[in-house]
Amino acid sequence: MKMNRFKLCLTILWLVSLPVFAGITHGPYLQAVGENEATIVWTTETPCVSWVEVAPAGDESFYAVERPQFYQTRDGNRVIGKLHKITLTGLAKGTEYRYRIFSKEVLKYHGQHNVLYGNVFSSKVYNRNPLRFTTLDREKKNISFVMLNDIHGRVDDLKALCNRVRYGKTDLMIFNGDMVDHMVDETNFFAGFMDESVNMFAGEVPVFYARGNHETRGAFNMSFSDYFPSHTGKLYYSFRQGPVHFIVLDSGEDKPDSDIEYSGLAQFDAYRSEQCEWLKKDLQSESFRTALYRVVIVHIPPFGDWHGTIEVREKFLPMLNQAGITAMLCGHLHRYIYLEPDRLTYDYPILINAHNTSLEIHADADKMTVKRYDTSGKELHSYIYPKENR
Repeated sequence: MKMNRFKLCLTILWLVSLPVFAGITHGPYLQAVGENEATIVWTTETPCVSWVEVAPAGDESFYAVERPQFYQTRDGNRVIGKLHKITLTGLAKGTEYRYRIFSKEVLKYHGQHNVLYGNVFSSKVYNRNPLRFTTLDREKKNISFVMLNDIHGRVDDLKALCNRVRYGKTDLMIFNGDMVDHMVDETNFFAGFMDESVNMFAGEVPVFYARGNHETRGAFNMSFSDYFPSHTGKLYYSFRQGPVHFIVLDSGEDKPDSDIEYSGLAQFDAYRSEQCEWLKKDLQSESFRTALYRVVIVHIPPFGDWHGTIEVREKFLPMLNQAGITAMLCGHLHRYIYLEPDRLTYDYPILINAHNTSLEIHADADKMTVKRYDTSGKELHSYIYPKENR
């Protein structure tokens, strides 16, 4: 008995002494949440093997039983690195889960499989509740989500516009592009918006991202999808939550591919044409056809005379017109514009959100309500879209 108590004390001391969060530099945050899966992303200061442990919702201790562990693997091997993207599979739709993350340092890897491990870092499961999330559910009766755009690293505005985002109240967050000026390196976008997003909500409220033209710029731009993955592996995709089918398009750059600013690296005209082929199929999907509301998220609006705007207008609008779109939500212009439906070009409203306001949207069986707020929390505009008008 004395020996068992001694071992228990040693175990508790070991657990308490673990360097919790010390080696975790950014995250964790939720990406690509669906009905049956979710991806957890975080980074560490040293190369690690990482995993996520998952438990059902409830008050039962995380230590009551051994919890399932999910690893990032590639070609049959567990991945060693500083960026960790772990997809949880086999989940039930519309279900709450608790989770915690672990990263074990790999100090040396030599020989065939001779590995020297170091410290273990984890989320703060010992002195606080585990993080949690809820999978999507197309049968959910009502949902709420928030959209903002063109933050360009203004963290104070981000904090002011997201102060009502809460787990259990907000189903999801949408970043509609240009959250940074350009993709310089990992540090600039975490410092510019993502670290504060994690502090406020992103570990429990999933973020869906529509890339803006400024995220296509900078030496680190090709790594964008590594940090913000989608369930399709593309930067254009769709998903369903409750009565809303979301179509997320990537509008690319705003000037011609040949513009000197792109140094001969741009090929966005072909990329937007590629999306059209995908969009044809998505508009025929069961998820789209059965949704009460169909919302298009795209950074560059089809308004103006710049090349990117013309491409969006000429390639995307003909396909979306007469498809039953409820609304298109855009950014890019740094000012608010509301375009009423034009039966010849687009038979749905287009709302261009400003760089310093947010859209808070609620959808249920009767209507979809869009409210626009400024950084002081003042409501500026409100729109209602009945389901029968879709």
